Amino acid sequence: MVVGDLKTTDGVKSLDAYLADRSYVDGFQPTQADVCVFETLGKPPSADTPHALRWYNHIKSYGADSKKFPGEKKPPAAFAGAVTNGSAPSGDKKDDDDDVDLFGSDDEEDAEAEKIREERLKAYAEKKAKKPALIAKSSIVLDVKPWDDETDMKEMENKVRSITMDGLVWGASKLVPVGYGINKLQIMCVVEDEKVSVDLLVEEIQNFEDHVQSVDIAAFNKI
Repeated sequence: MVVGDLKTTDGVKSLDAYLADRSYVDGFQPTQADVCVFETLGKPPSADTPHALRWYNHIKSYGADSKKFPGEKKPPAAFAGAVTNGSAPSGDKKDDDDDVDLFGSDDEEDAEAEKIREERLKAYAEKKAKKPALIAKSSIVLDVKPWDDETDMKEMENKVRSITMDGLVWGASKLVPVGYGINKLQIMCVVEDEKVSVDLLVEEIQNFEDHVQSVDIAAFNKI
């Protein structure tokens, strides 16, 4: 699907639909594409668009660490119109970003905008002086295998997603054929390393023994 102008209500709704089954705008981990769309959006989506709001708060939680995201700071093809319409930043301003205005806006150049920038500069300097510890996170892709081809895969996914832990965010998922008409559930999640034990998470999933035969870690990346 194509995401519309993010400065409009319809555009934010199309972003919400796009993120309904995705954790990030491009791939299984946060990238500069997320930062590009985040900056274009400019403000938190409303509660009427829960998927977009969930994604916005997640990207915002990284703060200045988002500068370390991999990839180029440009949107995927589905966002081409969304970041070039309205008041989105143009290409010749892409080098003007700094630590203070990472998610700021340069639309207003009046006295009030200047005052806001000064306040952000002061707040950033105070925050940097405290040197908060970096929150280590990991992106994990799990293979959840059923007993047979009669297992209700939708119900199995719902049970997996019902697991909630502080520091755990579930992401996109898909069914992958393994043979003989059997599919496995491949599901992505992001965890805060100090809060979530991967072994405990796997054990919690395996407790749904009526549906789950085994759980394997298909991919594990530090972010």
